[in-house]
Amino acid sequence: MNWFNNSKLFDLARQGQRLTHIAAVIPLSFLFAFVAQLGVIPVFVVMTIFYGFSETLVTLQGLPPLIAGFWMSMQLISAFALVYVILWAWLKFFEKRPFWTMGYEVKNALTQYGRGFLIGALMFAGSVGILGLFGAVEFELGDPSQQGFPALGGVLLVLLGWIIQGGAEEALIRGWALPVIGARYKAWIGLLISSLIFALLHGLNPGLSAIALVNLALFGVFAGLYAMREGSLWGISALHSVWNWVQGNFFGFQVSGMDAGGGTLVNLMETGADWLTGGEFGPEGGLAVTFVLAVSIAVVLFWKGIETVQEVSVQ
Repeated sequence: MNWFNNSKLFDLARQGQRLTHIAAVIPLSFLFAFVAQLGVIPVFVVMTIFYGFSETLVTLQGLPPLIAGFWMSMQLISAFALVYVILWAWLKFFEKRPFWTMGYEVKNALTQYGRGFLIGALMFAGSVGILGLFGAVEFELGDPSQQGFPALGGVLLVLLGWIIQGGAEEALIRGWALPVIGARYKAWIGLLISSLIFALLHGLNPGLSAIALVNLALFGVFAGLYAMREGSLWGISALHSVWNWVQGNFFGFQVSGMDAGGGTLVNLMETGADWLTGGEFGPEGGLAVTFVLAVSIAVVLFWKGIETVQEVSVQ
């Protein structure tokens, strides 16, 4: 467990001239996220020119998967890309350290990203498997043009948006908030506070329930532990992105209460009790995901893998 208190992420955070105080980290996390969301306004303006003030503007329904996938991807990119810019500016002008010190070292980046991508897909597939075992999910007969092979182009295109979205949330929470608090105070404080911030950032999502809020916090704990143990942000960024993509555009579920435009490869729907399936929030609001996250946290904590020495390099 040496990696917990001495993660490379903490050493990277200490490379700056100052560490942001916890009293500033908490409100700034919400402020940075809110300001970045304003970046989606130009996309909605352009969409209004094309589609007017119609349901299509919000739901993307009725559009071909490739077109819907393009707009969905543009919304995700424009709503989250500014997170990177804001963090870059804060690190450069306040903490006085380079952007890569959030966990973006080049060494092993592709290996870590690919591993995170695979793990994220398997984790959510495991959640769907649990729903299947309980008979709480079944195939849904939808528009043939919006699912399967006809939707492949849109499904792949929207992945670009999920990559930006998942990576941005990880940069803000696990790349900045967690290491800054953990390096200045205690590792467990950084993990706890960052996980609560992550959960509360989704507090206004549609269909939010008590189980969903717990699962969001559990995902925060798992993601924090994963990033701390790997000493990098690449793997957890990939895992977060593919988790959302597989959930919304592979299986066709709600993603934290939100519709995922661009079509779906396998169109499933929940048929069991909300406490298991998550109801309107999607599987993230049910106990199937709770179980997967609890097991995943245990694996990260206690897996006796080959420990690597986390060295901080200068780039």
